[in-house]
Amino acid sequence: MSAVRFTEDHEWIRTEGDVATVGITDYAQQQLGDVVYVELPQPGRALARGDEAAVVESVKAAAEVYAPVDGEVVEANGALEGDPGLVNRAAQAEGWFFRVKLASPAQLDALMDEAGYAKFVEGL
Repeated sequence: MSAVRFTEDHEWIRTEGDVATVGITDYAQQQLGDVVYVELPQPGRALARGDEAAVVESVKAAAEVYAPVDGEVVEANGALEGDPGLVNRAAQAEGWFFRVKLASPAQLDALMDEAGYAKFVEGL
């Protein structure tokens, strides 16, 4: 498994070959509170970096989940439809949102590593 990278919008992305798994960070789910609904992208959908890819709603707020890289959605986490609280319990594991086939793996280089993200969150 490769290293996890992070965006300033609090998404994480973990690559395995040319496919990457995307979700929101533990920090993001803590800020949202109890997640009650998740809208996921359809497989086959083309995403450009920065596109709104999914929506997560909590008892406090709704937030967009943005595509951290260009690619095509190959899978959405259907487990979240029946159990959106999985995002709260395992945001950076089983609570992932979607998988995308990378169009340009070099885009990962522009994202923060774990130490960089931790420093970013400390400054918020």
